[in-house]
Amino acid sequence: MTARAAAHPRSRLRPSGGAPVVGTVTRGTTNPNRLRRMDRWIAAVHGAELRRASAPVAVDLGYGAAPWTAVELLARLRAAAPRTRVVGVEIEPDRVAAARPYEREGLAFRHGGFEVPVAGRPALIRAANVLRQYDEAQVAAVWQRLCARLAPAGAGSRGGLLVEGTCDEIGRRHVWVALGPEGPRTVTFATRLGSLDRPSDLAERLPKALIHRNVPGEPVHAFLRDFDRAWAAAAPYASYGARQRWLRAVGDLTADWPVTDRPARWRQGEVTVAWEALAPRG
Repeated sequence: MTARAAAHPRSRLRPSGGAPVVGTVTRGTTNPNRLRRMDRWIAAVHGAELRRASAPVAVDLGYGAAPWTAVELLARLRAAAPRTRVVGVEIEPDRVAAARPYEREGLAFRHGGFEVPVAGRPALIRAANVLRQYDEAQVAAVWQRLCARLAPAGAGSRGGLLVEGTCDEIGRRHVWVALGPEGPRTVTFATRLGSLDRPSDLAERLPKALIHRNVPGEPVHAFLRDFDRAWAAAAPYASYGARQRWLRAVGDLTADWPVTDRPARWRQGEVTVAWEALAPRG
């Protein structure tokens, strides 16, 4: 379910005649190390929740034609939370069969879709490049379905996390939405700073819920406009490197936008903004 989706997701029975699999088979394009920025962010911001869980399960939903992203997710999450298990879920049975030789302690592969066929409630669902070519009108229902599968919030816990977004083919530019059991929380923009001419270059990687809203009158358009202006104003800092210019530009953004992270994350070429500030109007 990774790169290209039909206009409407379909439900179909599992080969065994069991519960329906929800979603549509897609091209499945993937590359090693493509999701490194997203994975590192998850480990940094959600690692404490994973460590608190007694047996945390993370789902790599729609890992594609090769299992690399699930293998890498296990390694990165275990560095932050050693008890984490990863389940790769794919809607195409042949891809699941091809991934099975890579199973090991803590890593398994399952046939399925948006119903997320794992026992219990996952502590994390990562859905990267899955909804890119679905209709925008379908996104809310998919989000709702996936959020309902997350581990619930409780005493001292905000619950599980859904990370849904898009990146380019080699992982230089990402934008993703983080959602909890209650719904959307934040939007994160992440990039290899040396590849960036201006922050609005990230617009082509906006997730499906936002990409068609990058037009005048919509909050995400205003945010990228202001980010470009802050980037231009920070041009004198370019002599110290792209990172210093980014730090200055993001710092200026905080005067008008609810940036939720701190300079330690900005230094990674990231900035995270509250969802409510960028949510589509209407």
